[in-house]
Amino acid sequence: MADDKTEQRLADLEARVAALESADPPAPSRGGTAPASAEDTFFAVNELRRRVGGRGGVLYAGTVRASEDHEPLEWQYGHPVERLEGSDWSRLAPRLDALGNPVRLKLLHEIWNGAGTVAELAELPGFGTTGQIYHHVNQLTSAGWLAPTRRGHYSIPAERIVPLLVILAAAGDTP
Repeated sequence: MADDKTEQRLADLEARVAALESADPPAPSRGGTAPASAEDTFFAVNELRRRVGGRGGVLYAGTVRASEDHEPLEWQYGHPVERLEGSDWSRLAPRLDALGNPVRLKLLHEIWNGAGTVAELAELPGFGTTGQIYHHVNQLTSAGWLAPTRRGHYSIPAERIVPLLVILAAAGDTP
């Protein structure tokens, strides 16, 4: 009699496993803990939760290839919530203010896309005079979003690429 029960339990388990394997896995909820797997939607949150105690933390990371002929830039940075809430947020105003101008954002976008000099930027519509372009370049340089690479040439510093893209992604309305 025990064999019949065991066989029935085994058959029930096999049926349940088959049903689970044939079904699409449910998407994890925004606040839920997702199963640990390569396809885990919240892999970064789950790892952050594992590593950070206290009230939690914030992590931003990226792997970015600026162009096909460049190696990928891999960068990550994290902060515990307590560190962020204990800092003086107003000291970040100049860095954020530099990004709050549409011309400067367009200028950064063009530099990201390969323009490297004020002369190249002056050839593009919407930037104004060379003097106006230098004004914007100086604002972005003093805030750390641009750096001179050689006389008259500018680029986005490697350590600012992922933070810039994170800010743009966070401010955008695209998924």
